[in-house]
Amino acid sequence: MVQGEVAQGATRRRRVIGAEAVQAALAGGAVVRCVVVRDAAAAPTTDLLERAEAQGIPIHRVAPRRFERLCGSDRTAEVLALTGPDPRGDLESVMARGGAAWLLTGAVYPGNVGFAIRTAEVSGADGLYVDNDFDHAARREAVRAAMRADRFMPVGWQPAITVLDAARAAGKRVVGIEDVGDRPPWRIDLTGPALFVVGAEAEGIPQDVLDRCDAVTRLPMAGFVASYNLQTAVAAVAIERLRQIEESP
Repeated sequence: MVQGEVAQGATRRRRVIGAEAVQAALAGGAVVRCVVVRDAAAAPTTDLLERAEAQGIPIHRVAPRRFERLCGSDRTAEVLALTGPDPRGDLESVMARGGAAWLLTGAVYPGNVGFAIRTAEVSGADGLYVDNDFDHAARREAVRAAMRADRFMPVGWQPAITVLDAARAAGKRVVGIEDVGDRPPWRIDLTGPALFVVGAEAEGIPQDVLDRCDAVTRLPMAGFVASYNLQTAVAAVAIERLRQIEESP
């Protein structure tokens, strides 16, 4: 069984669930990025894992509950695989995939960046890029907070102008998420190739980046604090995008 098409465009990440389906993917020449197996899985998966290992495919063993959540509704499987584009793809190839990409500008807390990375991956993003001055230790902290989502989706550290130029070259629409926006997310078309931009926790999106946005959306707020957490902004727009895609004709 193949399920979980998690990105629009010609190249998509897919979950292949069950030993028979994974064996078929390996035998059929599918680009398998990793194999995930339930910890203490039964013996029938041994040959499959040996075949994957011989092909140099990473194998991840996870706890039963974690594995169940990865499988979704199929609770009988003991192995699954991820197929699709290279999670280490460069900026230009990521932008050409035709789905959603994310740009975080100026975020100062590694934990917030990590949560945003994880949220973007869960929503099926093609990639996420961060423009800030994190050193190596802070980047590692962000990746840990993301639960190593960078194993499955490209995560890069690039200047905002470089990411914007690549998005434009690929024909993506640029949508900012900022308190100066004049429409909520559900009143903006979020489907199709897009780059979504989120700014720093306190300062927001720099004006020069805002000026390059095709649209700016504002999340409704009713409290006294000036803004939502960075990850909340990413989640709200990512989920609304998926809703619009699901309901589109």
